[in-house]
Amino acid sequence: MAKVKIEPRGNVAILRLDNGLKNPAGRELVEDMSVALETVKRNCDGMVLAGGDRFFCIGLNLPELIHYNRSEMADFWHKFNEVTMNLYTLPLPTASAVAGHAPAVGTIWTLCCDYRIAAEGKKLFGLLEVKLGVPTPFPTVLMLRQAVSDHIANDVMYFGEMFGPEKAKEIHLIHDICPQAEVEEKALSWVTTLAARPRHALAAMKDLRTEEIRVRYERNFKAWNELFLDCWFNEKTRPLLTKAAEKF
Repeated sequence: MAKVKIEPRGNVAILRLDNGLKNPAGRELVEDMSVALETVKRNCDGMVLAGGDRFFCIGLNLPELIHYNRSEMADFWHKFNEVTMNLYTLPLPTASAVAGHAPAVGTIWTLCCDYRIAAEGKKLFGLLEVKLGVPTPFPTVLMLRQAVSDHIANDVMYFGEMFGPEKAKEIHLIHDICPQAEVEEKALSWVTTLAARPRHALAAMKDLRTEEIRVRYERNFKAWNELFLDCWFNEKTRPLLTKAAEKF
């Protein structure tokens, strides 16, 4: 798992994205993330998702994905959303420790976790997809509407603006803010506390919380994936994606 590291901390683990400075999510990182989540599920009682100090995750690896044909992109997009759902429904207490910028996929995977904490200062969140000509991923739409109010979710997705930790906490996207040096330890403390409780009871409660979104995803993901792909390969979208890829 070259792009994702598992760092044991007693009976819990830090799952660390380790794909260079910006941690872009391409095929290899997504595949490694899938394997890592299964490993944690089998062997641990809790998990903290972390990235780097400058970037938690910048988003999709556009310089890689821009060259995929529709079949290749369809395969990747299905795997990406499956990993997102597996993270969201992981039957363990989970926390995201966001020490760096977390736009796009960074915000998406932060949303998947039960407890979300970010470093203070200029750390950026946001769902930028609309500015690139694609819709917010289907499971993310459902998770965002569960986490924040409906009208705030609309603003976050429709405008695609970036915002800092204070705004993220105000709208309930994250739970807390602390100095960067304390982010991972605070997330570990929260997860460790819950990991000491009966696992079967926590898993049952989490299943109840995530069931509605899981069922809606399983029922509708094929149609929504095709809609995303239609937008991804739209002639008006391609120049926007190409321009964004040049900034990596």
